[in-house]
Parts: sequence; C-alpha cells; structure tokens
Amino acid sequence: MRRLAYVTYTLALRLLLLGYVPVAVWRRLARGVPIHLRERLGFYRDVPDPPRTAWVHAVSVGEMLAAVPIVEELCRLHPELPILVTTVTETGAGVARQRLARLAIHRYFPLDLPGAVRRAIAHNRPQLFVVLETELWPNLFRALAARGVPVMIANGRISDRSYRRYRLARAFMRGLLETVAVFGMRSDEDARRIIGLGAAPERVFVTGNVKNDAPADDGAAPALWRRLLGLAPGAPVWIAGSTHRGEEPIVLDVHARLRERHPGLVLIVAPRHPERVFEVERLVRERGLPVVRRSELPKGRTDGATIILDTVGELAQLYQLADVVFVGGSLVPSGGHNMVEVALRRKPALFGPHTTNFRESAELLAGSGGGLVVRDAAELERELARLLGDPALRATMGDAGLAAVAARQGAVRETLALIDRFLVQSGGAGE
Repeated sequence: MRRLAYVTYTLALRLLLLGYVPVAVWRRLARGVPIHLRERLGFYRDVPDPPRTAWVHAVSVGEMLAAVPIVEELCRLHPELPILVTTVTETGAGVARQRLARLAIHRYFPLDLPGAVRRAIAHNRPQLFVVLETELWPNLFRALAARGVPVMIANGRISDRSYRRYRLARAFMRGLLETVAVFGMRSDEDARRIIGLGAAPERVFVTGNVKNDAPADDGAAPALWRRLLGLAPGAPVWIAGSTHRGEEPIVLDVHARLRERHPGLVLIVAPRHPERVFEVERLVRERGLPVVRRSELPKGRTDGATIILDTVGELAQLYQLADVVFVGGSLVPSGGHNMVEVALRRKPALFGPHTTNFRESAELLAGSGGGLVVRDAAELERELARLLGDPALRATMGDAGLAAVAARQGAVRETLALIDRFLVQSGGAGE
C-alpha cells in the first residue's frame, strides 16, 4: 500500500507539472521568468561536485530569511562543512545570493520526481538535510533515507488547512514522517499536530519561531533609506507589506483619504508577488495618485508619490523608517505574513483577521499591545489615523512588540542543538 501511495503521488505530480508547462513557458516568454529546467531536473553542471554538504532548503523569501541565521551559525560551528542552500522561487534565490554569498552555494531545488532527486543527491552529496517550515517532499525524503542521510524539519508549522489535508492521507503521512530524524516545531500546537499525523513523539521538539531571532537592524539606517527614497525630512511614512490581490484597492483608498488629514504622507506598497507590480501600479494611477517604483529611486522621485517596492530583500529593512506598518495577506484569506519583522524594528503592526499561517505571532503581538487587528477598510483607516496622530502611542506599541518578541528568542540556538544532536553526530552516509 505504501508503494502504491508513492506511485500515485508521483503520477499525480507528473500530471500537475505537465499542466504547468504552458504557464511556465508563458512566464518565460512574456515576463522573462527563468525556468532553470536543468537544475530542477537534478542536472547541476555549472558548479563542480562539492564534498559532502549540509543541504538547507527554503522554498521562498520568508523561509530563506528564516534560514539565514541557521546557516550563519552552522558555518560558525562547523566551518569544515560546506553549505548548500536550495530554493524554489527566484525571489528566494535572490535573498540567498544576497545574504549568503560568502557562506553557501545556491542551487534550485529539484522537482520531487524519482530521477530528479536521485541525480540531485548524487551530485550534492548531502551529509544532512534541513528543510524550513514543514515542506514535505515524499520522493526526496525517501531517497535520502535510503542513503542514510538524516532529515530535519526546522521552524516547522502545520497550518489549519494543511492539517485537514494531511489527515485525509494519515497512513501515507505516517510512513513519510518516519523518514524524518527530528522535528523542530514552532509551538506546542504545531508539535501536537505533527505527532497526530504520525511523527514519533520522542523526535518532536518545540524550538520556538526562528523568525523571532532575526536581527533588529540588518541594513541601512533610516536616515540613509530616506535619502535613497528621496523622502522629505520628517515626512510621515506608512508601509503596506506583502499585500495580496484585493488588498491594494483598500490600502490605496484609505491612503487617499488620509492624505487629506496628513499632508506629505507617503505610502510604500510591497506586493507579495513581484510579478504583480504592473497591476498595482495601474491601481495607483487609476486613483489619480502619483506613483514611482523603488528601482527608479532616487532619480525618479515625485513629491508625495506612492512608492511600489519592486525589489527583493529590502522590505524588512524599510520597516525601520515607517511610522506604522500594515502586514498584508490578512485582509483577504491568504493566511497572513510575518509581522515579527515589524516588531523587531519597534514599529506598531496592523494586520487583518486572516492570520492562520502566523497565528502565534499575531496572538503574541495583539496580546502584548504591539499589534492591532483591523477587520476591514474602516478599521484600517481609523487605527492608522489614530497612530499617525499620536507619536507616544506609536512608541508604546513599538516597545511592547519588541519586548514580547525578545522574550521568545532562542529558537536558532535550539535548532542548532537539534542539528548537532540528530544530524551532525549521526554522520549520514550521503552516498
């Protein structure tokens, strides 16, 4: 039955990939998005075969940012061990190359097909494999287990939606989870869920959220950012970060009304998916608002223009210069995004009710007074207006959020301890 389940999974994946081919070709031709087909099929020809590596996988930007401190500490503790990082998305690759260029090799993650993963393992020769945030790849995990390579889930979480879906295939999940050496889960609830799906309790640990350990200031200072963006001294700024389709019209309409009460107010919009920059730019122009892209600054600056962030890896740093931040993916049912980055920079965070993917962080900030839930456009406008007009309240919320997050730090240390105990000491065969 287990073999049949793997065959069925592989067949379903092949069919999905076949259906995606026209989309990938269109994105390549219309938008210039590379496919990286050779690497996704496990053919890595542009980099010589490395010695046995520590393979760390992070699917996209958020996971890659969480992986950065783990990779940095792994390099410090085990300088003899080469690090390989893989990503699925272009944006994740950009973060990896920018933040880990001197510490790790980057490659694209292979498709989870038997031939592709066999080739990737043979070329990458992993001694251990760490995957961020419960990315489960049956064929890869099975192939790694067959070669004695220990696997770790780090910063693991199980969303409500994923839990419901996984429970429908509990027998298959139990076999898949047997291939994982250790689970480092974010919270007690995540730990209970992974055990409920079949993970052995003695291999499940609660490490906390690695994202709580991110450095508070990891880039240019606010004054320098203001010069780079061409902002007038003292101009109030609010940021709508990681927004999804359906949120930008709300954000822009609120901004247009707030500008009447706060002259010089600047909005920075950061669409979650960079390919939507054209769409968001059109929405701004439709409202008669001036607009400029981050990549055009500071030369293309227009006074009072809405700035669209069309670059990768700068959003968390930009939070430093905001007076207030709204974290997107939360006014629409997308599960929310990382609001801890806001708190780490002592800024008040606003977010909608749809935060199932970041429930722990949302509850932490709302409960501590470092964040506020806004359920619709009216509440977003009301709370923004209140915060923009009250510097003392902004400072109080910022301090409360930072204190709450600081009290939960230590996840990177706990994660590295598990890697040492279960992965490095085991010395997987990797052949």
